[in-house]
Amino acid sequence: MYETRYKGVVPLPSRSPVEFLHKFLHQIPPHLITSFASVTTPKERSLIPEVRNRRLRYTETAPKQLELESAKARWPYLWSGREQYGKRAAEDEKEWASKNFLDGMPQQVGKLGSLLGEYEEEREAERRHGRMQQTMPESPEELRTDFERRIKELFIYGLLEGADYDLCDWSEQYDIYDEEGWFNEEEADEMDGDLEEGEYDY
Repeated sequence: MYETRYKGVVPLPSRSPVEFLHKFLHQIPPHLITSFASVTTPKERSLIPEVRNRRLRYTETAPKQLELESAKARWPYLWSGREQYGKRAAEDEKEWASKNFLDGMPQQVGKLGSLLGEYEEEREAERRHGRMQQTMPESPEELRTDFERRIKELFIYGLLEGADYDLCDWSEQYDIYDEEGWFNEEEADEMDGDLEEGEYDY
């Protein structure tokens, strides 16, 4: 089937699934293409310009999984304005102590939970202090814009752990036909090299 449509060496999907997708992405039947999710990673598929374009288009539809509050909850370590993160982490420390330490014995657990919570709040305060010394304070709008940009970039390049890429990688509805904004083949060669060097590996 694929051999008759493509002249030259045809990559085997079992040995070179990314290269196979690169050449036949638009020819593989929908009921078969999703199986490539189990043999390729989101990062590997980002080497395919058409996949990056689909992800770009997908991010422009304001998907729920990438909404600000949802993204902050799922990837708090990427959020620069983490004033409340230290408090949440402190609460997690206390909860862990109450449930998992010394079988929850009240006297020991109460003191340990409070101590761990205080330590986490102190650590977060130190982290905030270090960030304030390194950079000028950002406005809430700047923090939001920077965070949304980072989430978008990481998603496009397959580096957003836990994101559902199946929603766009296999869907032709996110194909971009306007040349403006496309990741073209020349850019693909440059970006492939950057990705291999780890430029986008946050």
